[in-house]
Amino acid sequence: MTPGARLQAAIVVLDAWVAGMPVEQALTNWARSARYAGSGDRAAVRDHVYDIMRARGTCAALGGGETGRALAIGLLRMQGGDPAALFTGQGHAPDALSEAELAGGTEPAGTADVPGWTLPLLEARVGGELAPLLGAFRSRAPVYLRVNLRRIDLPGSVAALARDGVAAEPVAGAATALVVTSGARRIKSCTAYQDGLVELQDLSVQRAVRGIDWPEGRILDYCAGGGGKALAIADACGSQVFAHDANPGRMADLPPRAERAGVVIRTLDRAALARMGRFDAVLCDVPCSGSGTWRRDPEAKWRLTPERLAELERVQAAILAEAAPLVRPGGSLVYMTCSLFHAENEAQIARFCAQATGWQVAQTGCDTPLSASDGFFHAVLRAPEA
Repeated sequence: MTPGARLQAAIVVLDAWVAGMPVEQALTNWARSARYAGSGDRAAVRDHVYDIMRARGTCAALGGGETGRALAIGLLRMQGGDPAALFTGQGHAPDALSEAELAGGTEPAGTADVPGWTLPLLEARVGGELAPLLGAFRSRAPVYLRVNLRRIDLPGSVAALARDGVAAEPVAGAATALVVTSGARRIKSCTAYQDGLVELQDLSVQRAVRGIDWPEGRILDYCAGGGGKALAIADACGSQVFAHDANPGRMADLPPRAERAGVVIRTLDRAALARMGRFDAVLCDVPCSGSGTWRRDPEAKWRLTPERLAELERVQAAILAEAAPLVRPGGSLVYMTCSLFHAENEAQIARFCAQATGWQVAQTGCDTPLSASDGFFHAVLRAPEA
């Protein structure tokens, strides 16, 4: 596909997204109808779409509208290009620009690329660094890997990745982290990944997991999902690690992943969990707004509403209430979100401690895209002694 044809394909996907279709479904529908498109073409179309979603407000202003075509015009202007060079109408490229489109759009507001109602919530987190944070949200997030230190050291993992065309470098101050500098799309097919030597995991998550003093004994990942944090905990300490999720199907890949990593993680359904008694530590990585990950998942910010945020806060409180009785006296309840909003983080913890007698906050921390990669909050709560 020519660059113009790739841009036209992105316009088709964006029009479906603007009309309400989830972006991944729109991309899949286009790919199925374009069997001629190679992997490079599909990657390029995806990049166009996600670059626009990250900077939708800016693209709309520069392109003069909210249609896929206008957003694509705005993207090219934002990137310093000339839209007329690709909007030629030739070789499946978008039709040539009209006089109105040639005249250009308007200067975008610096705050246009997140929903306006979230601006005070973000500013409450970063204060005077709101503008740099919004700038970070417009860029692609780096790709980080967690090295499984039970299997290989950092220099060995860098060499193993390089053999399959993935270049990566250690991250200063992070014992397990590599940042990928090229070849990111090859990661899942490379031997180091398939053999469990490395896992995809953001730097902020790795910093949080490694920054917690996990107790010896039994640790439960209560909202395990795919099990990335359970794997990181198992690699970091010698405790028994268990995983549970309200939807056990989400954990389907965890046993083989654990086997490849050389660790043991026992998955528990609701009935098995009820027979286990209490744990030395329980991790709750709860559903959240994902506001810390908006450059990685830009669609999420456009789906979020105040009503949805309030619903998430209720779910988070309910999970904390469910998980607390699973912690032994004097044990730890670890709360994590990928949110930057105080309402989902500090306020949620304060509300829990006000209602649950004797619980104490032992540790809190919050990274933002300005200090690590994604925004990520964690808190360690100590249960009252018996």
